[in-house]
Amino acid sequence: MSQAPLIEHIGGENAVRALVETFYDLMESLPEGAHLRLLHERGQGMNNARSEQFAFMCGFLGGRRYYAERHGHMNLREIHAHVPVRHEDAENWLICMDRALSDCGHSGPEVDRLRGALRRAALRLVNDLGEWGVRPESAPV
Repeated sequence: MSQAPLIEHIGGENAVRALVETFYDLMESLPEGAHLRLLHERGQGMNNARSEQFAFMCGFLGGRRYYAERHGHMNLREIHAHVPVRHEDAENWLICMDRALSDCGHSGPEVDRLRGALRRAALRLVNDLGEWGVRPESAPV
């Protein structure tokens, strides 16, 4: 017996859209989102990020792979290769996503597994800031 994809468990594409919108609303309003907003503004902006996040999350949750259809892959490290991601950024992203999941009423063992998968994915994006000419906060000036 196969288990239903997580996208079905959380309510389908409409629920993914609500999650993404809630996530970005939180990112735009919480202090933890301040540096994340800056990174998005240096890129293609928050509206584009909302659209791309929805496309990615549908596939990530076991639904239609809109992101891969559009871009040919779903490799998170490649997607974020142009972005200097600090450990603090990954943690702040997770804070916003955890709050969005809670605010949208998602809970249970499947969502706990999702939180674990999101944590592993976010932490995998932390990269070598020295390559970007970015000094870690703990380094002396």
